Amino acid sequence: MLNITKNANGEALKIILEGRLDTTTAPQLEAELGKVLPGVTDLKFDLEKLEYISSAGLRVLLSTQKTMNKQGKMVVSNASAEVKEIFDVTGFSDILTIE
Repeated sequence: MLNITKNANGEALKIILEGRLDTTTAPQLEAELGKVLPGVTDLKFDLEKLEYISSAGLRVLLSTQKTMNKQGKMVVSNASAEVKEIFDVTGFSDILTIE
């Protein structure tokens, strides 16, 4: 299960993910991002409550990063040690801006 909370402030958008971002829930996030990303120049993902991310979830973050490279910036924050390790092992630490 994945809970997605969105806090918009003008062209800034913070997305809080809670639960698991995997094959089952990645399409849900992808659909949500498709609706909210147009016009956003400052995107922040808060992963403090994200327990797990799979390759499907990584793919959504990567495609979102590519979109945001064209229209603004994207930051990933508060990732747990487990999620950070997945970013490190997959090389996503070099692709994403992680705080």
